[in-house]
Amino acid sequence: MEHPGKELTSAVEDYLKAIYAVEAEGERVTTSALAERMGVSAPSATAMMKRLAELGLVERAAYHGVVLTDKGRLCALEVMRHHRLLERYLADSLGMSLDEVHAEADRLEHALSEEVEARIDAALGYPTHDPHGDPIPDPSLRIAAGTSRSVADLDLGDTAVVARVPDRDPALLRYLAEIALVPGESLELTRSAPFGGPVTVRTGNGEHAIARELAGSIGIA
Repeated sequence: MEHPGKELTSAVEDYLKAIYAVEAEGERVTTSALAERMGVSAPSATAMMKRLAELGLVERAAYHGVVLTDKGRLCALEVMRHHRLLERYLADSLGMSLDEVHAEADRLEHALSEEVEARIDAALGYPTHDPHGDPIPDPSLRIAAGTSRSVADLDLGDTAVVARVPDRDPALLRYLAEIALVPGESLELTRSAPFGGPVTVRTGNGEHAIARELAGSIGIA
């Protein structure tokens, strides 16, 4: 399909992708939430929110932040499609590791033409998920629901396969790779400390205790 946001700057596209991510987490897109997500000052985030509203990409509500319009959501999904296809290409075709592909895709996603996007998609066999386990929007910008269960939902003795890991922290991704807790790997919950303490999982290279909050961010199938 035609790129719905082809006239937009890379900064605008980055903000739209961030707003989509915050909305997907069920949070209100306030100035402070967006500033933190983007690593910018509150005044910078406020100025961009105003700009996005002028472009018809978000709707503003006093004290309640912004929400994406239909046009804004399509633009965000198009950028996300570029990003996740690029991650898949960098991992599968160039052999880059999980902790490397996110930042590289961030740099390349704005320059990807629709023709190259389609060729990458075909060359990879039309993948449905990126290397971190997140769904890739299809050519019509439809996106499947992500996994809803996490390692934190398991009971003692339960086994599962990792379906998704967080993608924003390279150091965390390197650690998860070291303990074989990445998409496609099997695990078993062997211990769960009381009062919200850590959980212990057995993976392909031993037992590892991880924070319960981290366990809640690792999706399973």
